[in-house]
Formats: sequence, structure tokens, C-alpha cells
Amino acid sequence: MGRPIDARGWYFEVEDTTTPATPVWHRIGNVNSWSYSPSENEETADTTTNDSEGAYEQDVMQRGATLEVTGLWSQTGTTRDPGQNYIDNTWAWKLGSESRGRMRYRHKSQADWTVWECTVTPGEQGGEHNAKTSWGATFTRCGFPDTEPVTATPEP
Repeated sequence: MGRPIDARGWYFEVEDTTTPATPVWHRIGNVNSWSYSPSENEETADTTTNDSEGAYEQDVMQRGATLEVTGLWSQTGTTRDPGQNYIDNTWAWKLGSESRGRMRYRHKSQADWTVWECTVTPGEQGGEHNAKTSWGATFTRCGFPDTEPVTATPEP
């Protein structure tokens, strides 16, 4: 039986396509909580008939998923965290087919990234007078996930 893995050992990155010839992956910094919902946007069709003998039956017609990351607004001097900045100031403003981008995630113990084509919804930001400013984003997967091997170790 395996050992549980730490929730803090996950990396989340977004693909910056502002220079299409050389896209760059930016790690999303200062994440302190995340939530993966593998059944979000799932749709089913009721297939119950008289032949079901009183038992419910269904087929899954659509699969979906969301991944939400929350944490703290990250900035050093006047420079924003590159991942947060790309989400807030570039990706979140795109509409239509341009609203799709890519994000990827993995645990530090894994040799492959899980890659999503997805849309992003910026999260709420705020805080009280003795708190740090919150930050977050929700990714909604479009299509099925893909994988790609890890080629470089992300910076902590």
C-alpha cells in the first residue's frame, strides 16, 4: 500500500502564448489551496426502461472537470507573479475561441504533466486589514486531458 502524498507538492502552470513561436509555461505562485472536481459538467442520459425491472440505469454522455487554485496575490516590488499576471491581465480578457488556453499540473513526485485545454475564470480577490490579499482562478477543461513528460524541474 502506498503512502499519501502532500497536497503542497503540486505544481500548476499556465501556457503564455503571447509569443506563439516560443510559448512559455509560467508557474502559478503562492497557491495555498486547490480543488479538483473530476465530475464537473458531467451529463447523463436516463436509460431506464421497463426491462430495467425497477432499477435505475444511465449512460454518461459528457465528461467534464474543473480545477480551482486559490492563494495569495504575489508581487515582488512592482513585478507580479508571472502565472497570476498572465491569467489576470491576458487570458481572462479573451473571448470566443481565443478564450481557450492550456494549463498543466502535476505532483512533484510525478514524471508527467496532466495538460488541459481549458478556459479560465478569475477568482475573487480581497482581504481584511490584518490579512494578505487573496487570489484565485478556476480552470474548466475543454475536451479530454493529455499528458506530457516533465522536461525541467519547476522553480520552488
